[in-house]
Amino acid sequence: MIKKINIQNKRARFEYDLIDEYTAGIVLAGTEIKSIRNGKASISESFCEFNEKGELFTVNMNIEEYGFANKFNHKPKAQRKLLLKKKELKKLYKDVKNSGLTIVPLRVFINENGFAKIKIALAKGKKLYDKRESIKDRENKRNLDRIKKNFKKNKNL
Repeated sequence: MIKKINIQNKRARFEYDLIDEYTAGIVLAGTEIKSIRNGKASISESFCEFNEKGELFTVNMNIEEYGFANKFNHKPKAQRKLLLKKKELKKLYKDVKNSGLTIVPLRVFINENGFAKIKIALAKGKKLYDKRESIKDRENKRNLDRIKKNFKKNKNL
């Protein structure tokens, strides 16, 4: 039985306006993939950046140390290289450098072939009033759903 792994960054959609989404591979060590398969990872404070060679890395992605490893364990907060096509990397690099956008990880998952993948998004930070509007929209949707539920319940009586 294969356990479904889905590690999400729940704050990303609230903090940023997402423009474009990409799925990238991650270069991992043996103990890192074992920890991810156990669900022992977090991307809540992480972000992505380019190095001087034009390679994309994820920073502050926390993968806990694997419990059964000994001296060959990995560093929990190490930078991890992301694998994308050259065309996608060039487009992301241009957008980040020219327009001041950022790259945010949205979720880490294991695909059907057993490889760890990360869904990243090109994003623009929201202002405070945008966040207030998001909260207001969420509360309005919740109230509308509550009213619909009560209406259906009263209609069935």
